[in-house]
Amino acid sequence: MKIGIIGGGKWGQALAFALSQKCKVYITSRSKKELKNFLPLRDILEFEYLVFALPAQITDEWLKNNFSFKNQKVLVASKGIDAKTGRFLNEIYEEYLPKGNLSYLSGPSFAAEVLKSLPTALVVNSTNLELARSFSSFFPDFIKTYISDDIIGAETAGAYKNVIAIASGICDGLGLGNNARASLLARGLVEMERFGKYFGAKEETFLGLSGAGDLFLTASSTLSRNYRVGLGLALGKKIDEILEELGEVAEGVYTAAAIEKIARQKDIYIPIASEVKKVLDGKDPRKSLEDLLKS
Repeated sequence: MKIGIIGGGKWGQALAFALSQKCKVYITSRSKKELKNFLPLRDILEFEYLVFALPAQITDEWLKNNFSFKNQKVLVASKGIDAKTGRFLNEIYEEYLPKGNLSYLSGPSFAAEVLKSLPTALVVNSTNLELARSFSSFFPDFIKTYISDDIIGAETAGAYKNVIAIASGICDGLGLGNNARASLLARGLVEMERFGKYFGAKEETFLGLSGAGDLFLTASSTLSRNYRVGLGLALGKKIDEILEELGEVAEGVYTAAAIEKIARQKDIYIPIASEVKKVLDGKDPRKSLEDLLKS
C-alpha cells in the first residue's frame, strides 16, 4: 500500500516512520526537507491514501490553495480548533472532501516515542467504519488501534486537552504539588466532556484514549509543547518569548482563544480554559489560581 504524508514536522515524520513498517510511505512539506522518500506535493496528492499532519491554524488556507479532490481517502492526524472561525477540523475538511472519505486520528502519541517504536494505543474515528479499519490496518504492531464513529468527541478532546496541558504546566511551574495537578486534570476532564457533549460528543470518548489518555500524557510531560508553554508562563515569561524558544507550534495557545469565544457564545461553563486564556493575555498566574479556587 502507498501512503502519502502531508506535513514534514516531527509528527508527520513520526507517522511516516510508523506507517512505513507495513506500507510504502512518501512525505512532503511546505519547504523541501532532507527526508526519506520526499516527493513534491503534486505527486503526493495523486495517492489514494493520504495522512494530513498540518498545523490546525493553517489547514483551511492550505486546503483552499493546494487541494483538489480526486476521491482520496484521508486520515487527519492534527488536533485543534481554527482560532479565526471557531471551526473544528472536521468542519474544515468536510468543505473539501465527503464525510465518507475522512477519518481522524486521536489518542496519546508523542512523536519522539513513536520514532523509538515505543508502544501506544490510538483511535481512528470516522463515519465510514470500513475506511477507519483500512487506516487502522496500516499501523505497525507497536501501535494498537481502535475504531470509533465519535468524530466530534475525538475532535473536542484532542483540541481541549492542549489547553488543560497549559494549565498543568502553570500548576507545576508554580510548584503547587501533586494534589493540585491531580485535581486540575480531574476537573479539566470534566470540563472537556461538558464542552464536547454540547456538540453531541459521547461520554465514553472522554473516558478513553482520545480523552483521558491523551490528556494525561500531554499534561504531565516536558515532551509536550503545551505543557512547556505553561511552565514558561508560571516563570513570568511572555507568550511571544515562550513560542520563540519553543520554535514549534503549540496548538493550545490558539485553541484557548477559540474555546473561550465558543463558550461565551454558547454559554458553556469553562473555568479552567477561561483562566488559561486570561493568563495567555497577561494575567498573573497566581491571581488566576486564586480566582479559579473561588469559582
